[in-house]
Amino acid sequence: MNNNTPVSPRPLSHLSDDARSRVLSLAQLRERGVPGGRATAQCRPGGPWQQPLPGVFLLHAGPPTADERLRAVLLYAGRPSAENSRGVPAQPTSASSPSSTSGSGSGSAASGSPYGAVMITGPAALALYGFTSTPPLLSLDRIDVLVPRTRRLRSTGYARLIRAHSLPCPELIDAMPVAPVGRALADAVAELSDADAVVALLTEAVRAGHCEPALVVRELNQSGLLARRHVVDAVDTLLAEGRTLAEGRLYELVRVYGLQDPLWNVDLRLPGGPYLGGVDAYWPDQAVAVELDTRAPRPGGRDEDRTDDEDELWAAAVRKREHLERLGITVVHLTPRKLREAPEQQATVVRTALMAANDRDPAAQVVILPR
Repeated sequence: MNNNTPVSPRPLSHLSDDARSRVLSLAQLRERGVPGGRATAQCRPGGPWQQPLPGVFLLHAGPPTADERLRAVLLYAGRPSAENSRGVPAQPTSASSPSSTSGSGSGSAASGSPYGAVMITGPAALALYGFTSTPPLLSLDRIDVLVPRTRRLRSTGYARLIRAHSLPCPELIDAMPVAPVGRALADAVAELSDADAVVALLTEAVRAGHCEPALVVRELNQSGLLARRHVVDAVDTLLAEGRTLAEGRLYELVRVYGLQDPLWNVDLRLPGGPYLGGVDAYWPDQAVAVELDTRAPRPGGRDEDRTDDEDELWAAAVRKREHLERLGITVVHLTPRKLREAPEQQATVVRTALMAANDRDPAAQVVILPR
């Protein structure tokens, strides 16, 4: 063989041996020695490959799986780093839990991902989290992907880009970066005009334990969705649902951990005097009260107005607690999240308050009324 003898192209069948590597970007193919022209030729009519999105290649001719569609969208929207261009999944530098807030992250949080600083969001993300009120992944006409606002790409095909000034820290599901539940919910709700569909999504998020109502409302608020009447109505249903669930967890905590039965949902006032406020549980012999902190940001007005309202709600709660404690009543605040995630610890907090009653001065006499 001399220098003028044509060299046969290397067979490409080995590239599709690994199911996880059957979706590759042009940059990743070049890293594997496949030039752009040859990759494009593979996608001609009747060819063995296809190109579902610009610059993204599916290394087989059949319909893409749900997993392949997701990875194709991530590759189209993202910027795989050179060190990850060989398709080796990398962990993001940090990740949030489903119940943590997603509004304070940054694009650098996903910089270790093989897909760059992008993540699946909206209905596709909720389907990955196991939501049953969203369509199955394969039936989605488009897949939402959260990208930095400076990303110079357009939505195309089944990839819809949602730009954000600040990106949350993603969750990893099957080695794919996925927006936290709260942010994914907000992006899904933004595309819904049907009140029942919004209620179904928000209710499932809370009922299935994906996140707490306060987080959902905060994400909707930050996304500007609380200006929509049908979303506000859904939030009212959500908050009622969240409180009911929290009360159920409190009842279960008392039963499971063998605490003395309290008086449930009562109002307190001084004899012949002013109203002191309502509590969710009260042990009169020990003068211990439990309050569930289910407060959440409420719609209406500008961001700074809502902050003032929240400050006033917080100040009113502090004044109520201080008044009760001046009367010798111990007030224990429990949050829905703590009741869900650490019930034994919360039972210990309540039990400790009850046991400490013997070491305190007697509390003032109060009138107890059913709510």
